[in-house]
Amino acid sequence: MIDWKRVEELRGEIGDDGFAEVADMFLEEAEQAVQTLVAGLPADEVEGQLHFLKGSALNLGLADLAAICQDGERKAAAGYGAMVDTARVAAVYLSSRALLLAGLARGNAA
Repeated sequence: MIDWKRVEELRGEIGDDGFAEVADMFLEEAEQAVQTLVAGLPADEVEGQLHFLKGSALNLGLADLAAICQDGERKAAAGYGAMVDTARVAAVYLSSRALLLAGLARGNAA
């Protein structure tokens, strides 16, 4: 799910050009972070990677991605970083990315 109200707020705060730049940067950095998670990280580094993804996702209105990252972040903080379902994080990222791009192409939050 995309929080289109948050997308509108961010676009209003930084303008269309700034929003496009932030969205592009997030998608590029998130892609790298997700690939790193899926490739495998030491359990003690999983929390930091998920924290980054969660914060960026919240800022950009990617509610589902933020929620799954928060859940994984809590597990990692409790010492269960190896139990985080990174494939699920990747799947939610990909679906959130697709929804965001499709919505922006249709003019959502314009």
